Amino acid sequence: MKKTLLVLLIFQAITIHINAQENKSEIELDQVELISSPRIEIKNTDNSISVLTISREEIQKSTATNVSELLQQVAGLDIRRRGAEGMQADLYIRGGSFDQTLLLIDGIKVEDPQTGHHTMNMTLPLEVIEKIEITKGSAGRIYGQNAFTGAINIITKKDIENNISLNLAGGSFNQKRGSLTVQRKLENSDILFNYNRKESEGYRYNTDFKNDEFFVKSNFKIKDQNISAIGAFNERKFGANGFYASPAAIDQYEETQASLIGFSTTYKKNDLILKPKLYWKRNQDMYVYLRQDPSVYRNLHISNKVGAELNASTSNSLGNLGLGFDLSRVSLKSNNLGERKRTMLNMFVEQQVMLNNDKIDFTPGLAITYFSDVSTKLNYQNNFFNNLFFYPGMDLGYRLNNNLKLYTNIGFTYRIPTYTDLFYSSPTTLGNENLKLEKALTKEIGLKYLKDDFNFNFSIYQRDASDIIDYVKNNEAEPWQASNIREINTSGFELNLAYKFYLGSFRRQTINIGYSNIDDELLETDFAFSRYALNSLKNQITATYMFEVNENISSTLAYKNAERSDEEKYTVIDFRTSYKLDKFTLSFILNNILDTEYSETNLVPMPGFNSLVELKYSIN
Repeated sequence: MKKTLLVLLIFQAITIHINAQENKSEIELDQVELISSPRIEIKNTDNSISVLTISREEIQKSTATNVSELLQQVAGLDIRRRGAEGMQADLYIRGGSFDQTLLLIDGIKVEDPQTGHHTMNMTLPLEVIEKIEITKGSAGRIYGQNAFTGAINIITKKDIENNISLNLAGGSFNQKRGSLTVQRKLENSDILFNYNRKESEGYRYNTDFKNDEFFVKSNFKIKDQNISAIGAFNERKFGANGFYASPAAIDQYEETQASLIGFSTTYKKNDLILKPKLYWKRNQDMYVYLRQDPSVYRNLHISNKVGAELNASTSNSLGNLGLGFDLSRVSLKSNNLGERKRTMLNMFVEQQVMLNNDKIDFTPGLAITYFSDVSTKLNYQNNFFNNLFFYPGMDLGYRLNNNLKLYTNIGFTYRIPTYTDLFYSSPTTLGNENLKLEKALTKEIGLKYLKDDFNFNFSIYQRDASDIIDYVKNNEAEPWQASNIREINTSGFELNLAYKFYLGSFRRQTINIGYSNIDDELLETDFAFSRYALNSLKNQITATYMFEVNENISSTLAYKNAERSDEEKYTVIDFRTSYKLDKFTLSFILNNILDTEYSETNLVPMPGFNSLVELKYSIN
């Protein structure tokens, strides 16, 4: 029934597309925009990988109030949240684990060596985001470590204007929100500042939260060279009822802090483009088992990562050449994991070759990563050559016509265990110092159609992974133990459709439809219970409809249907409507309209129906 509905929706969209051709000249899609995720800057129409972009317009009109909710609306992504507002959220792409997906902010890797649970701690407020680029499939050739199943690059606003905006909101569960955004253009520089505050009493016992976010960005010149600087800080304090350990652990509590400082520039001379970056990323996590008595069990982890990156690209007789390196130093201080230090070096090279009047593009590439404390033989054998990891891959595309392209890609990647995987110890969860490296070979073939107001992408993929790390046990009484659960063969296909059209006298309408199917085959395992790797989204349907009545009134309806491999099924519908009057914008947001009872991970129930009223005041 659901698949039939999807087919009918796609057929309806295509029919509307045919009937609305007279308006196509008034509609534009940003298809010639350069994709920032690959090291070689390639037009969206020319790349031969699965890259999806969420534009600024889509972000503004979305029903989402944070990045976690926004990514929930993308087929092939699985954001497993614990509680409201994504206070603790894990990011999965195409059925992989949360440790296998890389998050970047303006191209800076913000992964944490302690655990992938902290990946989403560093997401930014929606007010400062220009767009989000989602690379699906193995991106190890591009980024190295942590891009096992894909990467997400959050790109901050580039065009800063003279503007001040104030947002106030309130709603269910005694939610209170406020944000201030200031943009100023100065004589030789500009600056963007944002402060965000969110708090709530929670939707059930011990799910209250307080969240403070600061973000600043400045563009300035040093000797006629443009420099971009960003700074971000996010502090979260929240009750963690059943988030970890077991659903019976209802009095858990957690505080996290995430900080980022980065400097970048772009130097161009003739065909040469140089992009250097300097950055510092800090994460702090404090967890207590009993909120009322922290002395019973308490963990404190503080990680720091300092790095320098230089990417270069140039054109040549064959096409485009890209190469570069990323050198970083990681340190961790933890009362549970001990003191750890690691030096990482990632180097890459890739060459795009254009053939047959640019109808064929072929891009082989290789990334090489060095870890000072991880070996291909045994962990913690310090031998330079044994500590090198190779990530080869290639893309191949054939342009059937100006709008239609067939593409395929293949890539090999690793993932090293996190420090939590290796050394964690608690009454309910144990690490394993004898863990092996995760390895995978990913293959994909796809077809994409891009034309003005209509985008279509269909892809089929397969990932053969071995020595996958998961937390497993054989009976309920045992603690979870980090283990290599041997092999997981994952296959699936995805369909994404985006269509913009006019409906009568109304303004532009936008329909986005996505479908994802994943089939996991676990080989040679004897474990009865698995915490993470075996609960992917088997079937997923996402759909959004953005309806604009006029320049002042707009609405968005978001639909998600999910079926997990443990056979849990649920449907969630969200709605947003906004009315603009002069300098004011009033919005009503309704979440989980059907009041669906569901959980995304660890048997933590998600909030039922809830609402939010938002008032925005903006002056130029």
